[in-house]
Amino acid sequence: MTSSRRARALLPDNEESQMLHPTRRLTKATTASTALALAGALLLTGCGGGSKGDVSDKSAASPSASPSPAAPSATASAPAVAENRPKVTLPEGETLAFDPETTGDPVKDAVLRDNAEYVRAVDEAIAGQDAKAPKVAFYAKDDALVGAMQWIAAVTKQGVSITGTIRYLDRQVSIRQDGAATLMYCGDETKGFTKDRKTGKVNVTPANGDSYISYALVLRKNDKGVWQATKLSSVRGDKKCQR
Repeated sequence: MTSSRRARALLPDNEESQMLHPTRRLTKATTASTALALAGALLLTGCGGGSKGDVSDKSAASPSASPSPAAPSATASAPAVAENRPKVTLPEGETLAFDPETTGDPVKDAVLRDNAEYVRAVDEAIAGQDAKAPKVAFYAKDDALVGAMQWIAAVTKQGVSITGTIRYLDRQVSIRQDGAATLMYCGDETKGFTKDRKTGKVNVTPANGDSYISYALVLRKNDKGVWQATKLSSVRGDKKCQR
């Protein structure tokens, strides 16, 4: 399947927005009382509300960038961010890798940077059990912010945190005529796990199809120049992302 066909499968053109569920990142666990159970309760039939993973609003355009099979270039350290961005710090033991980090297009690169910081901010809030999560609100609003806040609260309530390495691959950006951006990518959680806060035990589970997730987002640039996620949908076990 070509990259443009993959894009249309996740982000159909000219469709009304659907109700979004909060992203179900890293729900692997060893008992029903951990994040896996809460994900089922929160998200019902799936993160994206079905196989389409629709996050479109009117006049959405499909990205056309080619996916990259190369390993992520990111390391445990977050790349430098603009001075007007809050500093986000991941907990010890967690690494997020993003590929690609740049495209050569300054606008698309700004979208990728702010999206990466949004993902980091969510995980920082989970690690700090920060229910208010002001850094998440810096990088998200509307449905994307509501979903992130619900996710942070639910994971915190379950008493787990995130550890290991999570990779975000094939990140494809398209700038629409209305100025919004669409972003799609795959998540690889084969080496990412939950960890019990009290005991420190890591819930190591074998990798399977559900270790891979497809994501689709809409982002809009605010008056401060920040590309904020406004809509987000994800589909766990999406075969398009399985390696």
